[in-house]
Amino acid sequence: MKQLVLFASGSGSNVENIFQYFKNDSNVNIQCVLTNNKDAKVIERCQRLKIPVLYFNRMAFSKTEIVLNTLKAFNPDLIVLAGFLWKIPESFVHAFPNKIINIHPALLPKYGGKGMYGAHVHHAVKENNETETGITIHYVNEYYDDGAIIHQAKTTLTVEDTPNSIAEKVHSLEYEFFPKVIADILLK
Repeated sequence: MKQLVLFASGSGSNVENIFQYFKNDSNVNIQCVLTNNKDAKVIERCQRLKIPVLYFNRMAFSKTEIVLNTLKAFNPDLIVLAGFLWKIPESFVHAFPNKIINIHPALLPKYGGKGMYGAHVHHAVKENNETETGITIHYVNEYYDDGAIIHQAKTTLTVEDTPNSIAEKVHSLEYEFFPKVIADILLK
């Protein structure tokens, strides 16, 4: 059985989407969701879905090996950043080479890097009058949004699109493609 660990910082809509995709698949198990936000809605989702959830603070994440050792104990086949906003420490990348993936709400390399997440990305896309945007699923390395690209999906934009409508189009792509790409990676 393939084991997944998910990281999330916010509402957890991608976590729930991934859970729903795999809930009847006896070959994939979500071991745990880890969150850095004690007020994140993902905690409520996990409780409702009966997924174990662990909260950690910045000290445990980047100044000690507590979170890293927890991950090592889980020994996951894949670590999925599903709306997780902190940079992954280099020690995690070295401990789990090509086993950590992220989803970014733009077509990298555009609109990536520190501070480029969520609404910030959609506002930048709108301000630059882009005619398309999308998602990028990529491996995580020691730099923001810089790892090898696994999959990209695009959506067309019009001048009528707002940051909110752009977000809706991007979320649709996330929900459609993220679980499928995870499944493809686990089957390799």
